[in-house]
Amino acid sequence: MPVVEGTAMWASIKTPNTTFTPEYQITLIVDDNVANDFGSRGFRVKDTEDGKAIIIKRKVSRKDGTPNATPKLIDSSKEPLDVAVGNGSKVRVQYREWETSNQFGDFKGLDLQAVQVTELVEYTGADGNELDALDDEDEL
Repeated sequence: MPVVEGTAMWASIKTPNTTFTPEYQITLIVDDNVANDFGSRGFRVKDTEDGKAIIIKRKVSRKDGTPNATPKLIDSSKEPLDVAVGNGSKVRVQYREWETSNQFGDFKGLDLQAVQVTELVEYTGADGNELDALDDEDEL
């Protein structure tokens, strides 16, 4: 299966993004040559403030309701990882190209198979640890 390298943004590898249709996904910032290659083959390439990006994703469930496998997440030694991949992490993404047609038109996409993290920036979230306790004198 093909592999593409880039910088991870908005990665939901082990825990799916449930904002809309639940899916595992990664927005991958790639260099211009890679972006041009994907664009020339009919895949969507987004212009972002961080550079050109492709989105690789996998739905949590198939149309019949059976679950899809969770994408693999591994480190540079191919050992399993159980972390949230943060923005700016350097990764290699294994994907599968797919195409389909129906009464609404022709569609193609990139199915997320696995992510290998080569330089991890761990996502920590907004947990409030950056806030200091205020004394009575420091009240707002």
